[in-house]
Amino acid sequence: MDWRDTGILLTTRKHGETALILDVFTPGYGRQTGVLRGGASRKRAASLQPGAQLDVTWRARLDDHMGAFTAEPQRSRMAAALADRLALAGLSAVTALLAYALPEREAHPTLYRHSEQLLDLLGQPALWPLAYLRWEMRLLEEMGFALDLSSCAVTGATEGLALVSPRTGRAVTREGAGDWADRLLPLPPVLRGEGAAPDSEIVEALMVTGHFLTDHLAAEIVGRPLPAAREALMDRIRARAGG
Repeated sequence: MDWRDTGILLTTRKHGETALILDVFTPGYGRQTGVLRGGASRKRAASLQPGAQLDVTWRARLDDHMGAFTAEPQRSRMAAALADRLALAGLSAVTALLAYALPEREAHPTLYRHSEQLLDLLGQPALWPLAYLRWEMRLLEEMGFALDLSSCAVTGATEGLALVSPRTGRAVTREGAGDWADRLLPLPPVLRGEGAAPDSEIVEALMVTGHFLTDHLAAEIVGRPLPAAREALMDRIRARAGG
């Protein structure tokens, strides 16, 4: 059993004296784990940082075995991340959430494409928080919980959408919400792709996506809390927004 693909390195951990276990997200084979012999050497350390783009080959005697990787670096993203605290927090959040959320060996080519594009924006801090918000919405969709913000769940109206149902992820107008308005989540315009998208509004939008990540992904699918790296990124965006 063997295959070859490109992939984003999510995590590494030591295996014995000289090997590493790599967790790699590929477009064709999903999240894959394997042993890289000699991966723990100082010579290879710089090219095996989270977020690195790798050309990987995976081999195993049987398909359900962990298997072994060979890996050639295509490009590193760590230099762009280390140049800015927000970028470093963003890189950590993306790789941690992918390792946390994705079932092993299940292909998600659309999410892969969006993840690669997002990580390639790490050197552009003016664009990154909004791009990250869009990526979180895509992650929710890929995990089976797409937000539906096109019309009011109660009245069908497409104007005046101001709230989000915390249960269904559907948009609601204030009129449609009625006496339930104070139990619903806010719907900042940036979630619908509208407005200037200031950092303060992106923080508000990420609190909405964070609700569904916690209640749907963490509680119903994974069964453990979200990675701390996501909250660390939230703190960085809040600090940039001055809040």
